[in-house]
Amino acid sequence: MRRWSLAGQMLVLQLLVVIVTAAGGATLALVQAHRLLTDEAGSTAKAVAVSVAASPDVLAALDERDPTARLQPYAERVRTATEVDFITIMRPDGTRYTHPNPAEIGGRFLGHIEPALRGETFTETYTGTLGPSKRVVTPVLAGGRVRALVSAGITIDRIDARLRDQLAWGGLIVALALGLGAAGTWLVTARLRRQTHGLGPVELGRIHEHHDAVLHAVREGLLLVGRDGTLTLCNDAARQLLGLPADAEGRHVAELGMAELLTDDEERVHLAGDRVLAVNSAASRLGTVVTVRDHTELQALTGQLDAERGFADSLRSAAHEAANRLHTVITLVELGRTEQAVALGTAELRAAQELTDRVVGAVREPVLAALLLGKSAVAAERGAELVISPDSELDDLGLDPRDLVTIVGNLIDNAVDAASRVEVHLSGDERGVLIRVADDGPGLTGRAAFEKGWTTKGDGHGLGLALVGQAVRRLGGTIDVAGSVFTVRLPAPRREPVP
Repeated sequence: MRRWSLAGQMLVLQLLVVIVTAAGGATLALVQAHRLLTDEAGSTAKAVAVSVAASPDVLAALDERDPTARLQPYAERVRTATEVDFITIMRPDGTRYTHPNPAEIGGRFLGHIEPALRGETFTETYTGTLGPSKRVVTPVLAGGRVRALVSAGITIDRIDARLRDQLAWGGLIVALALGLGAAGTWLVTARLRRQTHGLGPVELGRIHEHHDAVLHAVREGLLLVGRDGTLTLCNDAARQLLGLPADAEGRHVAELGMAELLTDDEERVHLAGDRVLAVNSAASRLGTVVTVRDHTELQALTGQLDAERGFADSLRSAAHEAANRLHTVITLVELGRTEQAVALGTAELRAAQELTDRVVGAVREPVLAALLLGKSAVAAERGAELVISPDSELDDLGLDPRDLVTIVGNLIDNAVDAASRVEVHLSGDERGVLIRVADDGPGLTGRAAFEKGWTTKGDGHGLGLALVGQAVRRLGGTIDVAGSVFTVRLPAPRREPVP
């Protein structure tokens, strides 16, 4: 059996609420109206009875031989004018002088008269000859004694008739309220049905649980930014990768320093602290969906691979040059110029060996030494000269070679692009590592070069020096720029004491 949708349940619930509210309101209104009509009938009867008892005509008629002859027409005129159902004037013993039904004249009054005999005016509901009525009994006083009694009243049937007239209007109002309430409930329910896609509470709860589980389980960062720039959704991975505070949701992206994440819909690199992040944003009807992936390790490996590729390219270039020189030596031998062939071959071997010996002798970190040899060949291909300073000496101090490749490789690449001669100095001891790259180019001013996107090439990338700055910060070092001289100081890593 298919469960009711949430919209259907809300419709039934709200209709029940409207019906109960309307029925309750109608009942209260009915009770209140009955009480008001009853009180009004009592007030009217009291006013009529007191007025009749105070009339001089009544006292004058009591002194006559036949009071009824004068009092009956008077009582009927007043009854008709005041729209009460009866006015009864009686002796103190309850014998009637007047009655709407002349046949009842001379009979005994049905009701209580004791309080009136004591001079009091009182109201009661009693069943008399005309049926149940709201009546008032008051004394007719003369010279301090009770000469007669007057009773005026309105029957309950007449009160109920007036109540039924008002009930018809009240029923119309209740029906109108029910109709408006039902229509409003249906409109609200229709909108709720569209928003919930006709799903029930169980299905909605299950979807929420699945959504929450998937959102916080994925390793990629996921953010949803509203059209007004407010961060409306952020999973755990995004908080960790971007370093967002716990109360990030509901705050503007500019306040969180993430405005640049929404610049376009293409995937791009974003630097966040010591992390290299791949960011992709896409517009949707809810706003902008941003995904964030951690490429820190991949970027480091890519840098190391670039260094290895550069080294391989340098070997290929060296092999090509060696093949050219070998052909020259062979040709000289074939021409009988042996001495010149030996001199050319010896000089070429001596130059290559000197470069290798100088680099390997100065740098005992194999990955960094390979990088320097590769960069030397690349610089030579570009018409630049890469020189290792004579006082360079760097042992393997335990620094991550990937960070060293990132720092030294990017500094050399930028220097080779801007100058014809580049000098590299590397040294280190137990206090730390010193890396200095100088060139004969125009140099830089300020630290803007270490921000992502800064470039002098006009290609809009500007990531190399930004990665250098990130690697230096990750290692806890410093970097200074003085013209065309870049100086990096890295602290030596802590070594665990040998037990």
